[in-house]
Amino acid sequence: MSFSINRLGMALLAALLWYSPLYAADVGSVRGVVHDQQHHPLADARVTLKSATSQWSQSSVTDARGEFSFMTVPLGDYVLSVSGTDFTPTAQAVSVASGSSPVAHVQLAKGPALDTLTVTASPETTVLNTATPTTVVNRLDIERAPGADRSNSLAMITNFVPGAYVVHDQLHVRGGHQTTWAIDGVEIPNTNIASNLGPQIDPKDIDYLEVQRGSYQADQGDRTYGVFNVVPRTGFERDNQAELIASGGSYGQTNDYFSVGSHTERFAYYASVNGNRSDLGIETPVAQIIHDSQNGYGAFSTLIFNATPDDQFRFVFSARHDNYDIPNAPGQLSDDVQRETDAFAILSWVRTLGADAALTTSLFFHQNRADLDAAPNDFPTSTTDQRTSTYVGGQEMLRWHVSRNDLQAGVTGFSQRDNESFNVLFNDPSAAPAAPIYQTVSPTGSLVAAYVEDTFKATDWLSFAGGVRQTHFDGGVTENATSPRLGATLRLPGVNWLLRGFWGKYYQAPPLTTLEGPLLQFAQNNDLGFIPLHGERDEEYQFGLTIPIEGWTVDIDHFHTLAKNFFDHNNIGNSNAFLPLTIDGALIQGNELAIRSPKLWDIGQFHLAYSNQTADGFGAISGGLTDFSPPAGSFALDHDQRNTANAGFDVNLPWASFASLSVYYGSGFANGDAPPTHLPSHTEINLSAGKSFGQSLEVSLTILNLTDRHLLIDNSLTFGGVHYNDPRQIYAQIHYKFGY
Repeated sequence: MSFSINRLGMALLAALLWYSPLYAADVGSVRGVVHDQQHHPLADARVTLKSATSQWSQSSVTDARGEFSFMTVPLGDYVLSVSGTDFTPTAQAVSVASGSSPVAHVQLAKGPALDTLTVTASPETTVLNTATPTTVVNRLDIERAPGADRSNSLAMITNFVPGAYVVHDQLHVRGGHQTTWAIDGVEIPNTNIASNLGPQIDPKDIDYLEVQRGSYQADQGDRTYGVFNVVPRTGFERDNQAELIASGGSYGQTNDYFSVGSHTERFAYYASVNGNRSDLGIETPVAQIIHDSQNGYGAFSTLIFNATPDDQFRFVFSARHDNYDIPNAPGQLSDDVQRETDAFAILSWVRTLGADAALTTSLFFHQNRADLDAAPNDFPTSTTDQRTSTYVGGQEMLRWHVSRNDLQAGVTGFSQRDNESFNVLFNDPSAAPAAPIYQTVSPTGSLVAAYVEDTFKATDWLSFAGGVRQTHFDGGVTENATSPRLGATLRLPGVNWLLRGFWGKYYQAPPLTTLEGPLLQFAQNNDLGFIPLHGERDEEYQFGLTIPIEGWTVDIDHFHTLAKNFFDHNNIGNSNAFLPLTIDGALIQGNELAIRSPKLWDIGQFHLAYSNQTADGFGAISGGLTDFSPPAGSFALDHDQRNTANAGFDVNLPWASFASLSVYYGSGFANGDAPPTHLPSHTEINLSAGKSFGQSLEVSLTILNLTDRHLLIDNSLTFGGVHYNDPRQIYAQIHYKFGY
């Protein structure tokens, strides 16, 4: 096949790009009506929507029916201010999720203007009217959670999201590790499975992180287990201001960052660079830390230009590189190193189409590289696996509000080229001599998906959502998938509780990895073979309840995901090189609880994320590198952990001081060989405390794994063997802000 999107998809995508302006991102909207105390609509009332964390704002006036709308609002927390002649102005808090359309009913009372406005509700009490369970983490959460702002940390997810944990150095959400990263709703394509260790985005570059777990609308969700939608820092939160962060601590670690940002009324910019290193990189196969250093560096930038009130240009760029030593056990003769590079760019043009429609188009480029490089004298074999994946594509979405309907329709597509080389040297003289193996492959593929979705607001308390996503994939195999999705939300009268339900299907495109020639022969000599990979097909149902109680938010849900051709991975022989595979089926189901408090007594905030779930596989290995031996009955997947909990508390102390505590508990991952069926439970306590000196300087001390509980938590064989959790780490950090 040629390196291009298939003809039908290319024609559709080209037509959309040609006949429409480029529009930046999948955003939300805010609509509402302003009325007086007799519920008469108020025309020409002034309405302003302003970000709670930056200088971003939009203004409008109500029409003859008292209605207003803001069609292109990034996700986050906002203050909606309304004023009218001869009326007392008022303000209320609004929270926006991507693709959501909160509706505000604002009542103005007769009276004079006030010197100050009182916000009538805090963002923490706002309940998003969506069937998708959503967790929103802001940059203050990331700054305060112990260790969450380090370049290679995923604590910004695991600390706040039920069912999220890191095992064998990979992030898992709801029992799977196929997740989607997006910038302002623009997905960063990636069909590879568990080949990279480092995250794509430095946490310090994030303004808001929206995490969705299941129950996706038709515009997203090809990688089923989690969608991480990032709203990056843009410069609207700064005025000619720079930030410098420097840290140092145990294991020779440092994590350093420098950024600048500012804005005018029409232009905003933000740019950052970062660097980090440590002698403690990835999880070790034994308690000792042997050959485990890590270092990395990166850059990130956003540029925004408001050409007119309806037109916005946006450019987002990111690049980072990481090096990881693959840790050894005592006496092991191995010098493997994992080298990774990830870069992406998104170019967009934003345009609104009146008060009720918005058109979204984005063009993107993504290149991801993962190189496992071994020393030539590694014993008994030296295995090198180098892969680069390049993606080029675009997406477009039309959002249209008509009466009680919010309609979405769009198309997304990309072409992909991989370049992979595989090299094996045999260094064991006692074994039969074998010639070195060297092979290079360059598979190509493409994906096009089109979708349509409608959210119908039957009443103020009942909404329905229905949509379908059609996907065409062309790679080692050619597949088509139709993914219908249905959801509903019911707001219980009088108590503002939100009951939600969902059923839907998903399709995840397979990686392009293939085996042939000498590489296939090598696999066969290790009693392995290769079957072409087909895409994973998932069916999910879910129901949940969101309860606001005096500023607290309690969210409860149950989910059930049945997967066919479940993606996993397996290593080649005793090497650190592993290739993806599929299992006939997997059943992942669980119950989740998320609690978020308001600011308690104006000094602190509490959060809890708890999951009780099972992750079981069944049937034979159906594709990829395998020995094809079917297990008997169902079996626990290697990332099955029945109970996972993360609790945290942030508190503001006297003398401009603060402290943050987080506690992680895991009941133990699947052991593989029974008895016992699971490894022992493990708990980690993390603590951070600091003090501010004026508005510019802050110093802090962080202790991770305070009790130094260091034990085997996972016995799956990836990146060096089985896995011990990290021992205690202590580091100090200086955070300095200054103008220029």
